[in-house]
Amino acid sequence: MIVPDHPSNATGVAVHYDELDPAYRHVWGDHVHHGYWRDGNETPEQATAALVGLVEERLALEPGHRVCDIGCGYGATAADLLTRHQVFILGLTLSPAQHAIAKDRSPGFSCLVRDWLDNGLPSASFDRAYAIESSEHMVDKARFFTEARRILRPGGRLVVCAWLEGEWVRPWEVRRLLLPICREGRLPSMGSRADYSDLAEVAGFRLLDYQDISRQVRRTWSICLRRLAGSMIRHRDIRQLAFSHATQSRDFILSLPRLIVALRTGAMRYGIFQWEVG
Repeated sequence: MIVPDHPSNATGVAVHYDELDPAYRHVWGDHVHHGYWRDGNETPEQATAALVGLVEERLALEPGHRVCDIGCGYGATAADLLTRHQVFILGLTLSPAQHAIAKDRSPGFSCLVRDWLDNGLPSASFDRAYAIESSEHMVDKARFFTEARRILRPGGRLVVCAWLEGEWVRPWEVRRLLLPICREGRLPSMGSRADYSDLAEVAGFRLLDYQDISRQVRRTWSICLRRLAGSMIRHRDIRQLAFSHATQSRDFILSLPRLIVALRTGAMRYGIFQWEVG
């Protein structure tokens, strides 16, 4: 588990997303997560939809299911799922800026500004849960899993897409890549595949499937870097965010090239887990 010297907390994560909301909207659009390139010819929009499709396959949704989106962002993934499934989805986000957009995203979707680690949701009240690149922001990763286990009914499923520490990471990669990525991206820690597997098992989950898709998602960051550069040229508000000393989270810009390198060297991996309540 990679843990920076001064790890972020839930407040820091909320400030990050609220403060950089204009940049995220310009660079990422509605979906604040990676894309998945099967053959390399997909557009960014198609790749983004493909990643949602991988999550959808693993959830195996059925009519009437109650689903929890842990770290729902702008609610775009939930909205996509609701176009194909007659389910109810509740999303949680730390960011009021994200909530302002997500809350009216789609019928069948509700959104709360709430910390997952103190969510107050009833036990055994959901059939499915998913977390797309949000577990990284959790201060207590063990509690991330115990809360997921608590709110899921028997036979429930949890699908998690996660940034992961590589298995064979060199000291310079920890020092120059992973620790700065954690600090700049407001990640209190970055776990490995083994860390996630162990914590989930202790919480009461049985692993059904794991897939490493690092190679298929890594193009995301070069696209983001180009989009950010273009946005800074065209939009004054993005330039101000990037260069103003008042912007607490402006150091995240430095993480974009680090993320490109980390995924290329294998220091960071991207995995999709599928668990079932044991």
